[in-house]
Amino acid sequence: MASESDSRALDSLYRISTLVSSTEDPREALRLIMDEIVRVLEPSGVSVCLMNRDTQRLELEVAHGFPDDWNNLALELGQGITGWVALHGVAKVVQDVSQEPLYIKVRPEIRSEMAVPMEDGGTVIGVVVVDSDKVNAFDGSALKILSLLTAEASRVVSRLWLIQQLRTKANQLQSLVNLGGRIAGQMDLGRILRSLAIQGRQILDCHSCGIFWLSADGKFLEMREIAGRSGPMEYSEPVALVDSAMGSAVRRRKLSEVGNISYAEESDFLKVIQREGLVSMLAAPLIFDDEVKGVIAAFTDEPHRFNNDERKAFSTLAALGAIVCQNAELYARIFETEDSLRRNEKLTTLGMLTAEIAHEIRNPLTVIKLLFDSLNLHFDGGDERERDVALIREKFGQLEAIVERVLGFGRMREGLNGNYNLNQLTEETLQLVRLKMEQMRIEVDYSPCAEALIITVNKGQIQQVVLNLILNAVAVMPRGGRISIGTSREGNQALFKITDNGPGMPPEAQQKIFESFLTHRAEGTGLGLSISKQILRAHRGDINLVDSSSSGTTFSFHLPLN
Repeated sequence: MASESDSRALDSLYRISTLVSSTEDPREALRLIMDEIVRVLEPSGVSVCLMNRDTQRLELEVAHGFPDDWNNLALELGQGITGWVALHGVAKVVQDVSQEPLYIKVRPEIRSEMAVPMEDGGTVIGVVVVDSDKVNAFDGSALKILSLLTAEASRVVSRLWLIQQLRTKANQLQSLVNLGGRIAGQMDLGRILRSLAIQGRQILDCHSCGIFWLSADGKFLEMREIAGRSGPMEYSEPVALVDSAMGSAVRRRKLSEVGNISYAEESDFLKVIQREGLVSMLAAPLIFDDEVKGVIAAFTDEPHRFNNDERKAFSTLAALGAIVCQNAELYARIFETEDSLRRNEKLTTLGMLTAEIAHEIRNPLTVIKLLFDSLNLHFDGGDERERDVALIREKFGQLEAIVERVLGFGRMREGLNGNYNLNQLTEETLQLVRLKMEQMRIEVDYSPCAEALIITVNKGQIQQVVLNLILNAVAVMPRGGRISIGTSREGNQALFKITDNGPGMPPEAQQKIFESFLTHRAEGTGLGLSISKQILRAHRGDINLVDSSSSGTTFSFHLPLN
């Protein structure tokens, strides 16, 4: 009988040794090993428990003859016969479980039990347990056979785990290579961060992965991207550096691992941790030019201890991400510089063209002025045309001054400045455009300041600013509308404000509205507001966009009172 049992054992040993070539799944291999143990020893029950290195508990992996509700069995080291064997690393045979205080009742029919540790390099990785419904069911021969089968099973499982780890490493390396190729030429920082978050989650096979950027004052981490299993996760609150577990990666400038983040986190991000059931975290700093710019953090929804391979892969991802993000920032600076150069080139060309045009305009302008004066136009005192004639003569003088200023390379001359009332300048400008207003069906509501607002300015230039603001307002209301203009005093400043009821400006244009050549109108040049700002700043004043929405736009400018 013993020889027959030994023969079955040898056959089982051979079949177990060939599992490496027949399957790559450690769990499937354990089922096949369990079947061999059942075939050789014919027990009433078999279980294989493996050590979970994250929780340091024995968890039931495969079983034969166990109740269904024992599938989630987890034992502490030293708990029960199985836990005792795992703790001490030696086999144990119990011929009568009713006399063994360590025994945990699984089935009432069990009378004897035998447990053998699974070892890999001297470390217990699990325990194989066989049960019988008979007392004294296992002798020394049975223990020897189970020990041989368990030793071979340990070797097979360890090799399959190693193969699985190598495959995981290869996949991680391939993921990093693919990521590098995909984002190396990417210049959009938002897309880069999104790719990093997605790839970080895939490399560690975790619940979620997020990118958090350090604020300008260095006190907060602002979430830029966070990818979960079901896609992007919503979170907008900044995370205080000093109160967060992620902040330790910034402060220490190296990997930071937290076993249970719900106990370590003190910031508003704790709401996300509780909502998503996050447990463990691995965070790596993103360092550009020896300066920490942010953090990439991976989260699991089960207790997990990140091994060296996972830590190395995550560090490599962080380093790669930092390089690519830095390149994106450099690209952005290059494009901004190129943009600036193009604007400067346009301005230089415009200056040359303006000087040439001014030179060509001066002669015909002189002729027109002489011819106009020769007409000797006079009207009755109450006739508005008399005022128009006076304005035309004055504008001829301003045009001549502008031509001379352009030809003199735009230098401001103190002689051109004088003391003027902003209320009067505004009224005269409105007089210039009254016919255009009537044609465009634009109503004007003008509310001048009750007191005179005396400013020392170049009259023509300030009227040019007022005129530009009025014409801009008219241009956005091609079907008619209403313009409200008001002047007032604020301290030692004269204030001009204009509001239209047009459609407003696009949000992206509002930030750069005073840049040269920037316009959102097809017929615009993009110079009016830029030149207006230069004129006002030359007069120690400034212009601002107060508000722009679907209900209208408001501009204001201020100048120092004399």
